[in-house]
Amino acid sequence: MPAILQPVRGMNDVLPADIGLWQHLEATTRSLLEAYGYAECRVPLVERTELFKRSIGEFTDIVEKEMYTFLDQGGDSLTLRPEATAGIVRAVISNGLLRGQKHKVWCMGPMFRHERPQKGRYRQFHQFDVEAIGYAGPDVDAELIALTARLWQRLGIGRVTLQINSLGTPEARSRFRGLLVSYFRAHEPRLDADSRRRLGGNPLRILDSKNPDMQPIIADAPLLSDHLDTESRAHFAALCAHLDAMNIPYVINPRLVRGLDYYSRTVFEWSTDALGAQDAVCSGGRYDGLIAQLGGEPTPAIGFAMGIERVVELLRIAGVVSPRAGPHVYIVTQGELAEREALALAERLRNAVPERRITVNLGGGNFKAQFRRADQSGARVALILGDDELARGFVALKHLRNDAQQIECPMPEIEARLAAALAAAGN
Repeated sequence: MPAILQPVRGMNDVLPADIGLWQHLEATTRSLLEAYGYAECRVPLVERTELFKRSIGEFTDIVEKEMYTFLDQGGDSLTLRPEATAGIVRAVISNGLLRGQKHKVWCMGPMFRHERPQKGRYRQFHQFDVEAIGYAGPDVDAELIALTARLWQRLGIGRVTLQINSLGTPEARSRFRGLLVSYFRAHEPRLDADSRRRLGGNPLRILDSKNPDMQPIIADAPLLSDHLDTESRAHFAALCAHLDAMNIPYVINPRLVRGLDYYSRTVFEWSTDALGAQDAVCSGGRYDGLIAQLGGEPTPAIGFAMGIERVVELLRIAGVVSPRAGPHVYIVTQGELAEREALALAERLRNAVPERRITVNLGGGNFKAQFRRADQSGARVALILGDDELARGFVALKHLRNDAQQIECPMPEIEARLAAALAAAGN
């Protein structure tokens, strides 16, 4: 007997028993994004590797260690997308959607990073990605944060905390980078291997280290907030004023940085204490220079990504139950004629009311087994087709969720009788 093939490590199946919370999250988020004026777009899972090197940064962990990169048959270096912002920006540029226009867009789907799998972190993971392109002021920063705050309310999720910070302009960050390098060089013997590697390419990422041994060193490092340019200070103060006016609680975290090089000014993160080490559930920020960096005309922008697997886990922890959409009607059969007629009757009923969910018992079985399946399906009503009844032109109708008496219905009246029965059952 051949060996059973297992899924690739870090890439998980989502089975029917688990899909309800996913669909609940997706439907709730779609509805909210539409209410805020965001339109869906879909971008490829595969892009040229150069796109991510130019946008995310060659010295980031993602580009250096985590991307799934390969040469195609034409010799081009391609990469499974590790995040969606770069692809959306590329789409806006390559499809000529700039020229002073503004866009509020979102996409959803799988991303790929070759990380060490653990709870809340997978090699194929799923995100909602939301972008506002062409907006320069702090008002859109505040609206995006308000959108996420409202999402937690709609989903019934607590135990999330908003952290915000400003990274300033690239020029201010470049000056700060020099101070940071000097500080960490003076403590280089105490740095871990990751921090030594980042010191030469992306020293700000050292501030984001989760290594407990690094925390005393990081705590005494210079603060970027002490070296911001005047305009970034004003932008951040205005963002805080907007959040205060909307009564959205937040914590200013001067050590909050993002793992991608393209961020500037506002960065934010919703974190939780419910998921262990993987505490970030939604992260984002402003990337005013990225579009020009990728060949488009200079255009301000801001966005965020939300990890679907992590939010689904928060829904479970919060005890959110998504009702399974079972059938309205289950058709039970007995006899060869009845089995043939059942499929035809189901199609007739679907034609009458396309939204009606109807399950036909397939694969045979005695009445007891079929009614057990009907009950397990969650159906409100069973239609019972037997050869003898059909010969007389009748179908039996039985309520499955109350003690109403089983009745016989003439075949021509079945649509009306069924509609009345489902209405009485609350469907």
